[in-house]
Amino acid sequence: MKATTISAPGAHRPDPDRPVLMLLPGMVCNGRAWRDQARHLAGRCEPRIADYGGACHMTDMARAVLAQAPDRFLLAGHSMGARVAMEVQRLAPERVLGLCFAGTEYGPSPAGEAGRRETESRDALLAVARQQGMPAMARRWLPALIPEARLADEKLVEDILTMIAEHSPDQLEAHIAAGATRPDSRAVLRAITTPTLLLAGAEDRLRPPAAHWEMAALIPDARLVEIPGAGHMLTMENPEAVNTALDQWVAACRPFCSRGAASTPARPVNVD
Repeated sequence: MKATTISAPGAHRPDPDRPVLMLLPGMVCNGRAWRDQARHLAGRCEPRIADYGGACHMTDMARAVLAQAPDRFLLAGHSMGARVAMEVQRLAPERVLGLCFAGTEYGPSPAGEAGRRETESRDALLAVARQQGMPAMARRWLPALIPEARLADEKLVEDILTMIAEHSPDQLEAHIAAGATRPDSRAVLRAITTPTLLLAGAEDRLRPPAAHWEMAALIPDARLVEIPGAGHMLTMENPEAVNTALDQWVAACRPFCSRGAASTPARPVNVD
């Protein structure tokens, strides 16, 4: 998908009583990752699952989201989707009425030994995807995504494996490439002026709670909720706890939705 416009037409004004909630999936995830939340919030929001198309850069993904969104909207992202949400916030903060970041971090793509390990790990997953198929890659990756105790949960495992297998190796490669372009988002987080919720899986080994506490220290008045018993796929592992936290976040965003924007207009953040 080609999307370069970041100013939505004025005719698409939000309904303050039922604002659009853009839901951004993570790497080789889709609407399944946000399914329970979309159903739960449908009476109070208009959930929309973002489509990154073939974008392979964080900025291009963010522009794709902005092209699909109305003038003003709530924004929630999981994992890679949360990094895309940060880039949306950098490009068009005046359009975002509230933010939720789940299972993520804020730093740049790592350099040195850490960067080498990340590249090798993701290249290995891509090799499995190309040589054995996406279902095999999903099974290889699964133990890193959920706690060991949840591997016996057949419904959860099947849902995650099916979701990943709905993607192609080319999509996986595009998402890996996008992850390699993630910037240092500290300046973006410090400049946020709207209600912000951080969700961390209490047992997430990929993006541990500690990273979320660091983010909470950067974002003014952020609220952090650790989701018990959940790993990296927290929205699917413990949807009830996630939904409860989102209920409170949506309620906190109501005054911003009624005004159509934050009381003090935000400006794009320059991170160059």
